[in-house]
Amino acid sequence: MNDAREAHLRPKIVGARIKRTEDPRLLTGLGAYTDDRQTPRVLHAAFRRSDQPHAKIRAIDCTGARAAPGVVAVLTAEDLADHVKPLVATSRMKNYHPTPLLPLARDKVRYVGEPVVGVIAQSRYQAEDALELVDIEFEPLPVVVDPEQAVQAGAPLLHEAAGTNVLVSREFKRGDVDAVFATAPVRVGARFRMHRKTPVAIEPRACLAEYDAGREALTLYSATQVPSIVRDAIAEALDVPGHQARVVAQDVGGGFGGKGSLYPEEIFVCAAARRLSRKWTSDRMEDLLANSQGFDEIVDAEIALDGEARILALRGDVIGDVGAYSIYPWTAALEPIQVISFLPGPYRVANYQGRVRGVATSKAPVGPYRGVGRPTSTFVMERLMDMAARKLGIDPRDIRLRNLISAQEFPYKVASGIVWDKSGFEECLNTACDAIHYDELRSAQKRARAAGQWIGIGVATYAELTGIGSRISVAPGMPINTGTETAIVRIDATGAVTASFGVASHGQGLETTLAQIVAEHLGARIEDIRIVHGDSAAVPGGTGTYASRSLVLAGGAATLAAQAVREKVLNAASHLLEAAATDLIAEGGKISVIGTDRSTTFKEVARAVYSEIGRLPADARDELSASKTYDPIFGTTSSATHIATVEIDPETYEIRIGHYAVAEDCGKLVNPLIVDGQVQGGVAQGIGAALYEEVVYDGQGQMQTASLVDYLVPSACEIPSMKLVHLESESPTTLGGFRGMGEGGTIGAPAAIANAVADALSPLGIEINELPVTPERLYRLIEEARAKQKA
Repeated sequence: MNDAREAHLRPKIVGARIKRTEDPRLLTGLGAYTDDRQTPRVLHAAFRRSDQPHAKIRAIDCTGARAAPGVVAVLTAEDLADHVKPLVATSRMKNYHPTPLLPLARDKVRYVGEPVVGVIAQSRYQAEDALELVDIEFEPLPVVVDPEQAVQAGAPLLHEAAGTNVLVSREFKRGDVDAVFATAPVRVGARFRMHRKTPVAIEPRACLAEYDAGREALTLYSATQVPSIVRDAIAEALDVPGHQARVVAQDVGGGFGGKGSLYPEEIFVCAAARRLSRKWTSDRMEDLLANSQGFDEIVDAEIALDGEARILALRGDVIGDVGAYSIYPWTAALEPIQVISFLPGPYRVANYQGRVRGVATSKAPVGPYRGVGRPTSTFVMERLMDMAARKLGIDPRDIRLRNLISAQEFPYKVASGIVWDKSGFEECLNTACDAIHYDELRSAQKRARAAGQWIGIGVATYAELTGIGSRISVAPGMPINTGTETAIVRIDATGAVTASFGVASHGQGLETTLAQIVAEHLGARIEDIRIVHGDSAAVPGGTGTYASRSLVLAGGAATLAAQAVREKVLNAASHLLEAAATDLIAEGGKISVIGTDRSTTFKEVARAVYSEIGRLPADARDELSASKTYDPIFGTTSSATHIATVEIDPETYEIRIGHYAVAEDCGKLVNPLIVDGQVQGGVAQGIGAALYEEVVYDGQGQMQTASLVDYLVPSACEIPSMKLVHLESESPTTLGGFRGMGEGGTIGAPAAIANAVADALSPLGIEINELPVTPERLYRLIEEARAKQKA
């Protein structure tokens, strides 16, 4: 290997703690969010939403609304029927029943908050006022709220065409599980409940459709994570070619999965935009009522162990409440199937049986939410591990070390078909214990308990698939390709670099990390690189940002495209510098001859290629651009261990989080500063899931948490300082050694907190099998335990 080649391979920018380049724009009010866009003569949309959880629509009278001041149009499903085709989230899975997605409810409504009538007016105020004049005659139908009742024979059907409320079901089995349980020395099990959450992004959903009649071009500006998926769906729904539809997501204020699906409002504003531009911005109540929600599972699970605390078998039965519709395009399978698929976790489980049913209820649809299924599966498995450790009288750390898949066993195929590639399962546990001084904490806990304090220590270890390639669909059986990503890197005549991607950042810092990768492999300066993302027109094929994929896939594509452009730059520069291309190095925007003071710049090379072509032979004037698509095939494994301590006040029952440590194996770090922020933010959401956040519906399907007064999210005061350790073991299956990590904090934190609370209350014999541990639930658990002790 020559000196130039070695110099190119030495990391210079990847791995550096560079401040986010997008932050000055966002923090000084110069961001371009959807609601910021100023469009002349724009009309505003508002929606009359269902106040019924399940009802037939007998009649709609829009006469008063159409006569209201400023109103331009009032539309119902019937008005749009000839202009919009229903969309269906399809799947190749057996036992899957799709449901149609329409811009407005037709014939009947299935949850409170479902849009029924759209009003278009000159201002949002006028549109909102006109909603009050819409008269809808509903015929109430039996409400379907409890998923366990919804699966019973004779239960009211939300979708008659499906013939069942079970929209999806699946079963995994390996080994003779019943025989193993029948003879196992140790068995522990319980019913677990993870309650429904909602993303609560700082920016509510918003969309603005602009139509250019002369060019027959529709542009939708939307606060979405998946602009290309939305573009393809809009083109299909409106029956227009793809080049007549474009979706742009410029700056997006958080998503967490809640902006990762297609929504009726996006279809509506596009369908209604043929006369003038249409705009809709959700208010917070609409956001809580009608956004896709997350989690919401009942899990009956049990493990069998031998006398040495080694797992012999695992079984689980999951009922997932998927809400009223199958989310587009991910389907109703997305959340519940992942719960049962990932239930074995990072452990050696020879015998496994898992069954899952995704059940329709009269609630907002369940869609992707940060972690998707794995927060629940990790909560269940990690609680079982702690329950088994307590029954066997061994430390929670030790039972995990006896059962974690070891380095020698990779790749390891889980009973559900997931394959773990090499990742630091054991190393994460040991590193987290060292970081938090685990043995010292256990000693301090004994002293505190002797003094009457309720102190608990919780451990949670998990693994996840990230950066999934073409061989594995993000949602089971979904026909949309989510396993490739394209990057287009080009240098223009001024020497400036533009790199375009199909991903869509909504807070991850992708403008910075992708610029670091391009700069590293091209040899340019970060300040000379512009990242284009969040635009369906940026690359020929793309989907967006979700499932911890963007750095792995877009980073891989950026590497390939930047390397290809660098070769073209070096080829042209070799003629300008009269040296062999193999003797040149590109770094910091300059191309130099190794061992000499001869150099040129990217700007000079670009001028020679595009403007002063007489300086170069024909074979050196190739356009300085490249388009490359990267497919990691299977993706890669990320893993981590979270350890938390809590103290519970014996008088007030207040839970206070003390120490918190995370040891994570997320591969080669591009920017440790951004990685730290992602972990901390994920843990904050996980703490919310563990202690605070819960969407509550009453028995009649009415939401009880439709404001931030009732839906509690943790503030900075409730989030502890964290000790973060990154193992940085490079993935053997991805270009650059990258692994995904955007969801990990949310996966591990609920289980760690639950185990810590259960540990603190173990003297009372209390187990924590339901999240969140709200003050009311904790009070009832403690009072019941004390009553039993007195009895």
